[in-house]
Amino acid sequence: MNTQPFSKLPADLNPQNLPQHVAIIMDGNGRWAKGRSLPRIAGHRQGARTLKELLRCCKDWGIKALTAYAFSTENWRRPTEEVDFLMLLFERLLRQELAQMHREGVRISFIGDLSDLPKSLQAEMQHSMIETANNQAIHFNVAVNYGSRNEIITACRQLGELVQLGEINPQEINESLVTKYLYTADIPEPDLLIRTSGEMRLSNFLLWQMAYTEMYFTDILWPDFDRVAFHQALLSYQKRDRRFGQVKPSLSA
Repeated sequence: MNTQPFSKLPADLNPQNLPQHVAIIMDGNGRWAKGRSLPRIAGHRQGARTLKELLRCCKDWGIKALTAYAFSTENWRRPTEEVDFLMLLFERLLRQELAQMHREGVRISFIGDLSDLPKSLQAEMQHSMIETANNQAIHFNVAVNYGSRNEIITACRQLGELVQLGEINPQEINESLVTKYLYTADIPEPDLLIRTSGEMRLSNFLLWQMAYTEMYFTDILWPDFDRVAFHQALLSYQKRDRRFGQVKPSLSA
């Protein structure tokens, strides 16, 4: 089933220190295609194959959740033909891959404002979420028409309405309550963010959720990000000292 190296967890990775939730900003599809004198859509097709392989890799290696930034609220500004292709690609992939992902125990979720998407795509998304709702091998979250600032603003508005209705007091609003009104309410915060293609910014992705996420940036273009590259990202992650704002006691104390 696996065509790339490391179908099993590489021996130099500690299975007790793996990120349980990996988030991905998949950058570089267009540059990958341009470098091969191909249309941008060829890069998106290859990028989709890469995402499928990474999802399988996470499942094979015991990582419980993968969140992919597939389409941002800002991506609507791209050329119309590219946006239309991406919408059709999402829909086609869901139809073609759903049965296989279901067999492999993948639970599929979508985060973002799905109401602006084509109705046929919304229907495929809803079907895939219902079909895989009880799967437990890995939770695959796809961010589509997602923008973190909009997400936070929407949560604030919902809480404001509850205050106005007298259902909660302003003093009751805390981090835990805000988190319940985000798209990711039932998803643990990411342990590791990977961004490809040499860009080093968050691009309005999971701003609230990544307060303590470890970040890994690589020059590799997304369509070339294989298991070997993922292995290197995990090695880097396992060298990090995650203190979550605390100071660890001195060994000599």
